[in-house]
Amino acid sequence: MLIIGVDYHPSFQQISFMEQETGECGERRLNHSDGEAQRFYRELKQRGVSVRVGMEATGYSRWFERLLAELGFEVWIGDAAEIKKMRVRKQKTDRLDAQLLLKLLLENRFPRIWIPDPENRDLRQLLWHRHRLVQMRTRIMNQLQAVAMNEGYRWKKKLFSAQGRALLEKLSLAPWASRRRKELLELLDQLDPKITELTVAVEQEANKRPEVVRLMTHPGVGPITGLVYVLVIGTPDRFPCGKKIGSYLGLIPSEDSSAGKQRLGHISKQGNALLRFLLGEASQAAVRTDADWRRRYVHLAMRRKKSIAKVAMARKLGVRLYWMWRNGWDYSKFVEFGSNAGKLGIRHGVKYSVA
Repeated sequence: MLIIGVDYHPSFQQISFMEQETGECGERRLNHSDGEAQRFYRELKQRGVSVRVGMEATGYSRWFERLLAELGFEVWIGDAAEIKKMRVRKQKTDRLDAQLLLKLLLENRFPRIWIPDPENRDLRQLLWHRHRLVQMRTRIMNQLQAVAMNEGYRWKKKLFSAQGRALLEKLSLAPWASRRRKELLELLDQLDPKITELTVAVEQEANKRPEVVRLMTHPGVGPITGLVYVLVIGTPDRFPCGKKIGSYLGLIPSEDSSAGKQRLGHISKQGNALLRFLLGEASQAAVRTDADWRRRYVHLAMRRKKSIAKVAMARKLGVRLYWMWRNGWDYSKFVEFGSNAGKLGIRHGVKYSVA
């Protein structure tokens, strides 16, 4: 088998390879734009060579992964942070990175990570596309609010009702301000049906998956949050406990402790940004609709700060959804049992857990 360590870049890749049977080694730099990389791997396929490729998790590599899958080659994606920790030398070059990846592959120390399937990745594009369009619509709406406020009107949400829009269109504005208002309203009219169409598609995909429907029974969790959670986590079996979920989502504090002194910083933000955002939004929706959730939030906000309480509730929601998914419970059953094995009972005035 030919083992190849690939230091991937958008425009080229530096490879270091070794043929296990003969011990033959080599290095090459393959360009992407002129098709040199594709020709190299297709020639290996024509020669009937069995190939295993190892590379760090990186962006803009979908075409390369699809090419290797089409050719029937093994593709191992490694944890970039773990690979960085294994780099001993302070010198860093593309050649040294490729050599390190090859060494880890040969020594069976390559930190391989879970990779979503093509369907999962395509559905993520649907969710990201909708999210970006919603962000664009929000910016447009904020600009329209600014136009109205500059004229002395502060209508907030009423601005986008039928009556509020009619009043906005009747405002007497200077020529360029009038044009700005007109084109912003046209963009808003174009975005609304697109977002509605994408929302319907998300709801259809969510209803196809029993695990998403089960997660949606939790207060504040809708089809978008539930579907993103399932797509990003993949399977609950990947994580041994709920604490790992908080770390994976980047909702735990960064830490720089030494010599018995604990130094905690802001959250690490080392997970999926879209899911982290949606968990924050869903947790605040739960605060508004669920009494128990609101009580926990208010207690944290009084003891710490509102910003810290919001992050804590987002992390708590992520862990709750993990246990609901792993145990196959809906929200009512989770409330009954929690993440423990049994329910609380009372004996001699003392609460205890019964199986």
